[in-house]
Amino acid sequence: MTIALYYWPTPNGHKITIALEELGLPYEVKLVNIGKGDQFAPDFLKIAPNNRMPAIVDPDGPDGAPIPIFESGAILQYLARKTGKLYGRTERERVAVDQWLMWQMGGVGPMAGQAHHFLKYAPQMDPPQVLPYAQERYRKEVGRLYGVLDRQLQGREFVAGDSLSIADIAIWPWAMGWEGQQQTLDDKPDLARWLKALGARPAFQKGRAVAAEARQPTMDKQAMETLFKR
Repeated sequence: MTIALYYWPTPNGHKITIALEELGLPYEVKLVNIGKGDQFAPDFLKIAPNNRMPAIVDPDGPDGAPIPIFESGAILQYLARKTGKLYGRTERERVAVDQWLMWQMGGVGPMAGQAHHFLKYAPQMDPPQVLPYAQERYRKEVGRLYGVLDRQLQGREFVAGDSLSIADIAIWPWAMGWEGQQQTLDDKPDLARWLKALGARPAFQKGRAVAAEARQPTMDKQAMETLFKR
């Protein structure tokens, strides 16, 4: 049965398209245009009460009944449990995956998102908002986090074990934005290697390309303005 994916082409959205492609699960994309405020529509709020995408509805949920799920980390965990893939083979391996998944959810995602906002979007506002303290704070924290990731990847092909997991899938779309976050990979060779290796996987390429044409610079600006007006 086909999973309904409520999606916009952002790093959080890419987590789910990549996971679905890696898992080979059929899905139908339902675009949630965050530039136009689709995330505040009453029907979408029934699925995602925090008015954020991505979200899914799996018609073949637990006990065969449909289930809506919001929050990208929860969706990744659900899909991994459902298929028995991308989540390790033992409880020890699953703990390792969960650690790095939560590291992304609580660290890289929020911090990189703030870095993008203060370094790229805020200066484009009317009037421009250039806040050196915020820019430096989030730039430095993202750099620290990527240093942690680079050290974790020393001698490892994947973040949380000897095989690809939902932790890799959660981190990669955000880390791919390192240039926009004003970071460098010159001193992070293992992170650079990992980014390139995962980016060569067909499922990552296909997942990241879903509805890429919908996201243009003007749409990014509209999306940010919409979020901060509500």
